[in-house]
Amino acid sequence: MKGNRPLRLPLAAVCLVVVAASCSRQTAEKVAANADDQKPAASAQPSKKSPQRISSSHLPNAYRLHAKVISGGLPDGDAAFEELRDLGVRTIITVDGAKPDVATAGKYGLRYVHLPHGYDGISATRAKELAKAVRDLPGPVYIHCHHGKHRSPAAATVACVSLGLIEPADSLVVLKTAGTSENYRGLYRAVTTAQRVDDKLLDALAVEFRETAELPPMAEAMVAIEHTHDQLKSLSQTDWLPPRGHPDLDAAHESLLLKEHFVELARTADVQAKPARFRELLKSSEMAASELEIALRMPADRKDGKSIDGVAAQSARAARATREFDRITRDCAACHREFRDVPRE
Repeated sequence: MKGNRPLRLPLAAVCLVVVAASCSRQTAEKVAANADDQKPAASAQPSKKSPQRISSSHLPNAYRLHAKVISGGLPDGDAAFEELRDLGVRTIITVDGAKPDVATAGKYGLRYVHLPHGYDGISATRAKELAKAVRDLPGPVYIHCHHGKHRSPAAATVACVSLGLIEPADSLVVLKTAGTSENYRGLYRAVTTAQRVDDKLLDALAVEFRETAELPPMAEAMVAIEHTHDQLKSLSQTDWLPPRGHPDLDAAHESLLLKEHFVELARTADVQAKPARFRELLKSSEMAASELEIALRMPADRKDGKSIDGVAAQSARAARATREFDRITRDCAACHREFRDVPRE
């Protein structure tokens, strides 16, 4: 037995050495791992927070800015309001001039609030009203304009910044993501100048959140013109024939409506007080709408009093109509650039 003792001691020592080495290695690995956890990742640079796109079949350009706020386009029809309900939305805020579809919203348990503003920006008062609505009304809240690209992203951003839901530094990312045109300088100014509003100011703000707001005659006329122009734009993409799904949409009739919108607008006191350049552009658009109607009512087998083949007639009719519609679009763009989109003072 004594002869075996020298062999046992080295074995025990070896075991201790192995165990110690193993523990030491594990400890070293843990220390290294902890050290790595403390190191900032190479790609962890400050970045702007982008709104999250909502996959939707019925809500144009819908983005979630915050758990309580979604920005998007006009919900049109039962399917759109049902989708809003399924998203958990409880309040809808429209910021354009069109009359909201309160009845359909009500069918799905949704409340409508009308807080319109223009393309020239968002007043300080309206900004606070939007913030108070988002803060105090049941959410999530869906804020929309017609297309969901310009006014609603701006309104949603201003409301979120005012409430501290998003940082001012992240505000421009919302407009860029939504596709807001940089031509709307007033909207960009409203967003870049937005700041956190003291809750006490919002508490003291008296607001009656109405389903429908009354608009000045010019604003109502502009809503009607925009809607009819959109209808004609869709018709222009199908060679002025009724698009699929809208067999009742008649291009000639829509052009007549557009002309009458321009005529009625020209008669208002607001327009009479506008600069000569404004009235000149309005008159040009009226004349182009009249020419558009004439082109669209041209018989299918005649052109300028001469009989021609039906295919050629349709091609000539479509080309002439497109020229006049493009003229209207250019006049509207010029008017918007010079008068509508000028930032608020």
